[in-house]
Amino acid sequence: MLYLIGLGLGDEKDITIKGLEAVKKADLVFLESYTSILGIDRESLSSFYGKEVVEADREFTEGAKEILSLAKTKNVAFLVVGDPFSATTHTDLVLRCRKEGIQVEVFHNASILNAVGKCGLQLYKFGETVSLVFFTDSWKPDSFYDKIARNRAAGLHTLCLLDIKLKEPNLESLARGKVVYEPPRMMTISHAIQQLLDVEDSRKQQGKII
Repeated sequence: MLYLIGLGLGDEKDITIKGLEAVKKADLVFLESYTSILGIDRESLSSFYGKEVVEADREFTEGAKEILSLAKTKNVAFLVVGDPFSATTHTDLVLRCRKEGIQVEVFHNASILNAVGKCGLQLYKFGETVSLVFFTDSWKPDSFYDKIARNRAAGLHTLCLLDIKLKEPNLESLARGKVVYEPPRMMTISHAIQQLLDVEDSRKQQGKII
C-alpha cells in the first residue's frame, strides 16, 4: 500500500487528521524533497509524527523502483509538500503503482495552486500555470513566455512556479565518473524576471514577439 500524503504549505502541523493517521499506520515514511521544500527540517516531522522520516531525493523519487518494491509488501507513506497532485511526478507514481497492482490512497491538502488566492487575485482569473527553470549555456527553454503572453491576451493572471535545485549532479564530474552535487539553489523573483526579459529580447531580434 502506498499512502500519498499532502503536507500543506506551512509546517508539521498542517497535515490533515486522516493524513496523520496514515503516517501512524505506515511501516516506512518518506519525505519527497525534489519538487518542493517545506519550511522546517525533517527532524521536526519525525518528532511530531513519532516516526522516522527518510528523505526522498530526485533520483529516488523519479526512479521509484525502491518505492514500488517496498509498497508491494509494506505500508509506505510518501509525504509531499502541498497537494500530491500539484506535480506530474506524483501522478506518474500513482499510474506506475496501478500498473503493478499496488493499492494507493491519496490524502489531499492545500497547495500553492489555491493558496495563491491569498494575494487578493481571484482564482477564476488565472490562466495556465507555468514553470520557469534555470537556464544553462546550452539549454534555454522558453515555452513559458508564450503561455504568459496568451494568458495576458485573454485577461488572465499567470502563476509562475520557480525552479529549485537541491541535489543536482555536476555534469563535468559525472563525465569523469564521479558524482559531485552542486550547491542548493532556489530561483529568485528577480532572476525569473531577468530570464523573461532575456527571452523577450531574443524574440525581438528574431521578430517573434507575440
